[in-house]
Amino acid sequence: MVDDVDRALLASLQEDAAQSYAALGAAVGLSPGAAHERVRKLRERGVIRRTTVDVDPAAVGRGVSAFVMVNAGVWMGDPATREALLAIPGIQEAHIVAGAASLLVKVRTATTEELQATLRRIFAVDGVTGTETIVVLETCFERPIGVGPAEGSPRRGSHR
Repeated sequence: MVDDVDRALLASLQEDAAQSYAALGAAVGLSPGAAHERVRKLRERGVIRRTTVDVDPAAVGRGVSAFVMVNAGVWMGDPATREALLAIPGIQEAHIVAGAASLLVKVRTATTEELQATLRRIFAVDGVTGTETIVVLETCFERPIGVGPAEGSPRRGSHR
């Protein structure tokens, strides 16, 4: 589990993962060495899975966004399906889901024609029986994972 200092570190890193350990430590009340050690331990424990850059999809020619519900006649959580989906460049995310569909896939392409070609490739994956696509017209917001206490959970020092 993470404590309040870890949560503050994670929140600060989500704002700017490239900041120095001196700046990071100052933001959360730690020395640079202590901040570095905390971050190292968060990485080792898998809390921090990777460090990345947030790129504007439209600026790099991936302005068309869609969510695709994938129906299947077989279980889609096997390695073969994962590899088949990874081989399709337009797929940004793929999730096994509960409900009417078997998978939820997030696709980003340059054009609607490229989206259509991506949908054809998804439909060709073994076991896929159909797709339902929702094209995004505008993204209102995307937020990072909240690192505070879960909503509705008691906070330290609170009484319910």
